[in-house]
Amino acid sequence: MSDMLLSVTALSKKFGGFAALSDLSLMVRRGERLGIIGPNGSGKTTLINCICGLLRNDAGTIVFDGANITSLAPHQRTRLGVARSFQIPRPFASMTLAENLAVPLEYVTHRRSLHTVDVRGEALAILEQMGLRDKADISSIALTQIDLRKLELARALAARPRLLILDEAMAGLSSLEVDEILEILFALNNRGITIIMVEHIMRAIMRFSQRVVCLDAGCLIADGAPEHIVANPDVRRVYLGA
Repeated sequence: MSDMLLSVTALSKKFGGFAALSDLSLMVRRGERLGIIGPNGSGKTTLINCICGLLRNDAGTIVFDGANITSLAPHQRTRLGVARSFQIPRPFASMTLAENLAVPLEYVTHRRSLHTVDVRGEALAILEQMGLRDKADISSIALTQIDLRKLELARALAARPRLLILDEAMAGLSSLEVDEILEILFALNNRGITIIMVEHIMRAIMRFSQRVVCLDAGCLIADGAPEHIVANPDVRRVYLGA
């Protein structure tokens, strides 16, 4: 079995005449914690949207666990083990937390074996991991910002991902809340889940990532250990303000 879980090769994406991604290549190893940084408009969200299938790249290939997924729909990629969270959580407001998790559990994880599994029990177990078990039966509309972020993670986790992609999962949180989310992510990674984190909070990137890549104008300009990335002159010029 190859050590590489995800391979992105020569990926390009244009919106009209604007090149959001230009011939970008990236590899992610199994079990890796990868951070992606870059200024606004650098292509970070476009990249993860292409990986997840929300956008179709104009050129290049995406291979996940040895399978070419470039032409697959988002739900097909999710069923293969690619899941993501969104920068702005949008749970089903009319549903409880447990009911929100029942949706991916029923339609992604157990769609062929619903009669043999305890969906609610599994939802409660996931909420327990997030520290939300005691709120399982309240409406998601009543959640605080930190609990909304946890629910967003829980919904992604319900799809049983092998690759979890986070789009600014800690935006707007306090320092203590950031640490709380990081501890959850470390626990998930220790269970074997590969994690890609797109984040502007450098403290979180530096603490969590084993490797960091920096994008600028749709191109990958740096790739390396966190301490090397923050010392890279190109990264300092385009992102860190040096």
